[in-house]
Amino acid sequence: MEERVTITVENGIADVRLNRPDKMNALDPAMFAGINAAIERLAGMKDVRVAVLSGEGRAFCAGLDMGSMAAGGSGNDLGKRSHGVANTAQNVAWGWRTLPMPVIAAVHGVALGGGFQIMSGACVRIARPDTRMSIRETYWGLVPDMAGLALWRTLARDDVLRDLTYSAREFTGGQAERYGFVTRLADDPRAAAFELAREIAGRNPDAVKASKRLINLMVDGDTATVLQGESDEQVKLMRSPNQVEAVKANMEKRAPVFVD
Repeated sequence: MEERVTITVENGIADVRLNRPDKMNALDPAMFAGINAAIERLAGMKDVRVAVLSGEGRAFCAGLDMGSMAAGGSGNDLGKRSHGVANTAQNVAWGWRTLPMPVIAAVHGVALGGGFQIMSGACVRIARPDTRMSIRETYWGLVPDMAGLALWRTLARDDVLRDLTYSAREFTGGQAERYGFVTRLADDPRAAAFELAREIAGRNPDAVKASKRLINLMVDGDTATVLQGESDEQVKLMRSPNQVEAVKANMEKRAPVFVD
């Protein structure tokens, strides 16, 4: 079977691609397994400073492969917390949040249902204006259950989220930007994502990863926890080799040379 998720790394940037283009990268058991395996693999890749997530072919991800689900289900035990706080299905979206490095989603074609939730797990989401999107689950008589609600709570207003969830109606990438789900728009999302990835990869990787931890903490922690977290991360960074190199490079007006 062809690898469902491919990863190539160059200059500290991981190019991560959902690789089922004949089915618009729809989610069947093999795709669930492939995405979770890719997340686990990335978690151990210390040379990766930022990841770009995209879909091969005509779409980012069309959501559940309903034919496959009807034939035998997803194979996921929804009650089992197999990945920390998440189950196997939730981890294909939530897992991008837990990775140490930033993740940028480049979205085109469609991002429906589970595909929309996977997109939402990225730190930054860049989409074509004409991308078709939907919180699709009530169309099938279900609720979003792939970590979407945990991810959307800081993105969109409560009433907007209710509107789109209850109705299951489609909206465009341009509308998604206005709603808060998409960070920005681009006619070529992958090119824009890699441009941003190169900029991030040029920063102190220790500081970037610490920033991701702090922003994640900001979402879930109380004020005292967030303030303590800021102090703890800063103490670890100050006068560390990469922080010193950042200062020297800026003072000497040259490109920094960081060590992963």
